[in-house]
Amino acid sequence: MFVCLSPGGQSLTSGESQTDKLLVGTVGGIFSFQKNGASWAQQETMVPGKHFSSIIFEPTTKTLFGGTYSREIYASSDMGKTWERRDSGIGEKEIYSLAAQVVNGKPRVYAGTQPAHLFYSDDLGKSWTELPGLRQVPGVEKWTFPGEPHLAHAKSITFHPKDANIIHVAVEVGGFLRSIDGGKTWSTLDNINPDAHRVLVPTNDPSKLYGTAPTTNCGPETPAGFCVSSDGGANWKSMTPRDFRIGYVDPFFVHPKDPNLLFVAGAKTGPGTWRKLHTADARVARSRDGGKTWDMLSGGLPDHIRANIEGMAMDVWNGGYAIFAGTTDGDIFYSQDEGEHWQTIIKGIGAVSKSHHYVNLSLDEQAAHH
Repeated sequence: MFVCLSPGGQSLTSGESQTDKLLVGTVGGIFSFQKNGASWAQQETMVPGKHFSSIIFEPTTKTLFGGTYSREIYASSDMGKTWERRDSGIGEKEIYSLAAQVVNGKPRVYAGTQPAHLFYSDDLGKSWTELPGLRQVPGVEKWTFPGEPHLAHAKSITFHPKDANIIHVAVEVGGFLRSIDGGKTWSTLDNINPDAHRVLVPTNDPSKLYGTAPTTNCGPETPAGFCVSSDGGANWKSMTPRDFRIGYVDPFFVHPKDPNLLFVAGAKTGPGTWRKLHTADARVARSRDGGKTWDMLSGGLPDHIRANIEGMAMDVWNGGYAIFAGTTDGDIFYSQDEGEHWQTIIKGIGAVSKSHHYVNLSLDEQAAHH
């Protein structure tokens, strides 16, 4: 088992005991770490020089997959020792998200891309087939993205834990999309900011659908922030106030054993301002009452987090859980006491960053401005 930490991959690991292997997807490859008492020791760098968007571990076949912004999918069937390319059929598209589920007793792997398309593989990535219905929803011609080349991407994929035919995809910027027939046909869920960041149907409370969308670019009447729907996405309620400290909400967790225990992270403002301010001013927040009230977590975290938190992972075991948060500066924050106390377990590896976000915050660029 691995804890996988990346912007667009697996974020939850659960088992009988604590997982002692961590894989971090960065701009410089996949960095691997081994837990050693209270510290995490760096092992090797896998597929160095590639910018990884997503890492997942398919547990039934023990296959690791990694997707890159340079249009590749790599797979390893020997726990990361060797990797080979497996992206035949996807074509020249950047890989933004990976996810896997079991369908009819067999693993199926999904890849979300930029431009926003969705593919699946039933042979562990050796061949891929598109689900073209994702792009047949009304309004697809309006899908866009603020930054060059203004292309929307499939940023997050989630499955219903009880019904493999129900799939949700967050398209940034296009909306929260839902399929109830295994990905053949799709509909867009309205009544929420279409700048969709993440989507989740939690395993312990599948009647709920969660999503994050920034509050920084929509009117006060549109649900945004950390949102929940109890009717399959027809209506949404924001669980974070409009003046929430984290305006650019992104990664989040619903604890798999306690649906009232929520975590969300992200920047104070959107990436458009990071260049001017030279900071994302990121934070992590926790709610223990299902989103009614929130605590900004600070114990052990830097007073000011200049980088953005772009990947988070949670490892849950019998009797405990740990949270990992990776930043665009290549630092990894870690807590195993519900976020009360954090330590920086890894410093200055490659940036954990969605696409070019880390460039918006790079110190080299800062130097160029002065």
